[in-house]
Amino acid sequence: MVCSIGHGVKEVASVMTEQAERLAFAHSSQFVTREAMGLAARIAAMAPGDMKKTGRVYLVSGGSEAIETAIKLARQYHVETGHPSKYKVISRWQSYHGSTLGALAATGNVARRSLYTPLLAGTPHIPPCYCYRCPYGLKFPSCGIACVEELETVIRQEGADTVAAFLAEPVVGATLGAVPAVDGYWARAREICTKHGVLLIADEVMTGIGRTGKNFAVDHFKVVPDIIVTGKGLSGGYAPLGAVIARGFIADALRAGRGFFEHGFTYSANPLSAAVGNAVLDYLAKHKLIARAARLGKTLGRKLGTLRRHRIVGEVRGMGMMWGVELVQSRATREPFPPTSRCRAVSTTPA
Repeated sequence: MVCSIGHGVKEVASVMTEQAERLAFAHSSQFVTREAMGLAARIAAMAPGDMKKTGRVYLVSGGSEAIETAIKLARQYHVETGHPSKYKVISRWQSYHGSTLGALAATGNVARRSLYTPLLAGTPHIPPCYCYRCPYGLKFPSCGIACVEELETVIRQEGADTVAAFLAEPVVGATLGAVPAVDGYWARAREICTKHGVLLIADEVMTGIGRTGKNFAVDHFKVVPDIIVTGKGLSGGYAPLGAVIARGFIADALRAGRGFFEHGFTYSANPLSAAVGNAVLDYLAKHKLIARAARLGKTLGRKLGTLRRHRIVGEVRGMGMMWGVELVQSRATREPFPPTSRCRAVSTTPA
């Protein structure tokens, strides 16, 4: 997910050296660099819908910082627009959004949260879009996508006047193993959020910058979120880098209010990392790697599909170059292996 263009790419290493010799650091509260401005413009141009022209980009050092930034941005937007009671971020169980406290509060993976639960802000969670283990015991599409309808239920329960945003991964990565949303999920989430004045945030730290065969995974679902969070493949692992893309109306609200975003990290918009990001995007474009991910993703999915002949393979799912294989003790009952086994002593005899 991180080393998306491979190790030792000389073009990137050369840019890193040249940038370090010219300007390694400039604090974003005082200076703007051409490297950061250029990268921000390129990232916005990759985004869907009106983000391409009016979107604004905030550069950080990685996914967790980007999630924290998006959450705070959503909060300040509502304050600036006269809705100071809006602060809650709804997310999903079995999600992963980062390890800093705000991101961890939104994260829905119980194991990663448990030790730090007393430190975490109360965050409403809804079930994931996980058809293989549907929490309602239903089948798509006759289910009516009950899991996304739960979003509206929770907004009403919490009070729409208290909910700032809904945060979700278009394809759940680390904690579900490449589970894409079903058709209609993101379109309905968009409708619900718009109806209740809730910002829709897409966590594309894993899926962004071409991993799924499109610039962003939401492009598969033809939906424009209000905020997109990305990272990992943005720098190809050559430097710490993440980004938040916000629609223009969010930036306009901050400009009309305080006039600035009440936020910042030491390495926000770091010119060295930004130069690396530009070099990686150059490499992606030169070698047409996003189109390649779409093309090879079909082959990868087909090849992985042959694993279904083994009785321990419950499901194969994913898109582009992001796929998961779920292993089970029994295909009939879908019973998982106990975590302690790590599937070391199982047979792969064809069913």
